[in-house]
Amino acid sequence: MERIAGGVTAAKGFTAAAVAAGIKYRDRKDMAMIYSQSPCRAAGVFTRNVVKAAPVLWDKEIVGKMGPVHAVVVNAGIANACTGKEGYEACGRTAGAAAKALGIGERQVLVCSTGVIGMQLPIDRMADGAQKLAGLLEGGNEAGHRAAEAIMTTDTRPKEAAVQTVIGGKTVTVGGMCKGSGMIHPDMCTMLAFVTTDAAIDTALLQEALSRDVEDTFNMVSVDGDTSTNDTLLVLANGCAGNPPIREKNEDYRAFAAALHEVCTVLAKKIAEDGEGATALFEAKVVGADTKEHARTLAKSVITSSLTKAAIFGHDANWGRILCALGYAGVDFDPEKIELYLESEAGRILIYRDGKAADYSEEEAAKILSYPEVTAYVDMKMGGEEATAWGCDLTYDYVKINADYRS
Repeated sequence: MERIAGGVTAAKGFTAAAVAAGIKYRDRKDMAMIYSQSPCRAAGVFTRNVVKAAPVLWDKEIVGKMGPVHAVVVNAGIANACTGKEGYEACGRTAGAAAKALGIGERQVLVCSTGVIGMQLPIDRMADGAQKLAGLLEGGNEAGHRAAEAIMTTDTRPKEAAVQTVIGGKTVTVGGMCKGSGMIHPDMCTMLAFVTTDAAIDTALLQEALSRDVEDTFNMVSVDGDTSTNDTLLVLANGCAGNPPIREKNEDYRAFAAALHEVCTVLAKKIAEDGEGATALFEAKVVGADTKEHARTLAKSVITSSLTKAAIFGHDANWGRILCALGYAGVDFDPEKIELYLESEAGRILIYRDGKAADYSEEEAAKILSYPEVTAYVDMKMGGEEATAWGCDLTYDYVKINADYRS
């Protein structure tokens, strides 16, 4: 497997476009489209928030029926959440406008929205934007990059990833883009993400690979503890690579799952490091746990702790906050046995062992914590399971951004 440049248009047969539709923003592109002329098998994972946005309901119905999908239309600025019947009708109008322009069926178009909750979409602008997007579709990395930029809200940069691997003697590509900066908490995938592949794979296996992988990638990300109403992760597979179709869990399936995992991991980390107001990516790696689920729970508890996140921002090796977060995670362990380290490009330092602080230098610890990527490494000394979670530091700018988000 090899990482390559690109995103949603890296795989064969996929094109993309972006346009300024004036949905909410007036100074930037705010709508994007992903399209495959060849029909795609689709898989999806959606928010577990009881309050679900209209696009989530639209997409779940289509993906659940396992029919062919050709396109995804995404808008930024307005979430189309808590908008009632009118909001769901806006999904149909948008999909219908795209379908007419593309010459496909309305139910072959998925729609996604991100932005402010409670506002109605300007449907005429949405329909007009969808029609314009259909006429601007292009292949190549630049087109995919423009689409990644168009779906941003408070994101500071577009987020893309792509890899290639060999399956059945054919080169298979998996690429993707995502957006997410705030209202990010592990309870599915906590953002909008779109992964495309030219692999030929059975729909049920595609869904299983995605559902399994999300538990160790997007579900392990948190910025602020808030699970969005719009969380959606879609995977489209058009089969254009020409590999023998994957219909069972064999070596080809495992190769595809590994490529999907790599793309999802890269995108998940990009969301964490671009958390609203963040200055550092904060990673918690828990090893030596007795079960995989306990390892996940402990790692997520550390990166979601507001006090720990604030300490990371202040470059303060306040290990008591990390121990506290482990302790209230709901996992039974012996605090006298675990070891805790802090790591970054500056080095690695032991800060807790045998139930008390280790003999370490506060100055060295502060230096380690001053780098843009910091890891808390915890050895539970209980077993052989491990998990990694990703978050970010908590800064003054997070409050500033969210204090006036609607304006």
